[in-house]
Amino acid sequence: MATLSKKQKTLTEKLDAEKLYTFDEALSTLREHKAKFDETVEVAMNLGVDPRHADQMVRGMVSLPSGTGKTVRVAVFAKGDNADKALAAGADKVGAEDLMEDMQAGNLDYDRVIATPDMMGVVGRLGKVLGPKGLMPNPKLGTVTPNVEQAVKDAKGGQVEFRVEKMGIIHSGLGKLSFKDEELKTNFKAFTDAIVKAKPSGAKGKYVKKVTLTSSMGPGLKIDLSEVEGA
Repeated sequence: MATLSKKQKTLTEKLDAEKLYTFDEALSTLREHKAKFDETVEVAMNLGVDPRHADQMVRGMVSLPSGTGKTVRVAVFAKGDNADKALAAGADKVGAEDLMEDMQAGNLDYDRVIATPDMMGVVGRLGKVLGPKGLMPNPKLGTVTPNVEQAVKDAKGGQVEFRVEKMGIIHSGLGKLSFKDEELKTNFKAFTDAIVKAKPSGAKGKYVKKVTLTSSMGPGLKIDLSEVEGA
């Protein structure tokens, strides 16, 4: 069992672990107990799914309207005009066989890898390298696309990927604690709406079981499910 810091022990004793907060109340509490650096505000959702079954997998992309506050590094597999468009859109690295060799050499400092359909023959050789890191381009997630310009802009502009973990938990950063309340609330709504809409066909019973809001060093606060539309 992890050892709690002095601050965490104090918060645990002070806060009611069973209290259900509105989003505004939870955010106010996190701000009240903020650290000395700009923490990331995070949401975790416990879902009534078993991702071991294909018809209960929850995965997709969502654009957070207020951005993430994080610098996203993007690599793009493309040639010719598409390569030029990807660079103009802000991609950090663009290439073909040369980029594949660079990644095979261990240079994988990227948050998103995008590819045009004609480059998948090259990208396919990186399955064992990109797969375990969750970076393999996927047409269902919009990361295999002829429109690399838009894909790069989306990645840089606040689009995040979500994927449920084996215990039925899905989580994401919503931005920085320095964001305005309304910016974080808008991102919270966009993310939770996306999860509700992504409810798989095999999900039985209650889908959204619990929602928790926290920050990098802050307490985990339970959010009243009435704050999540469609939960």
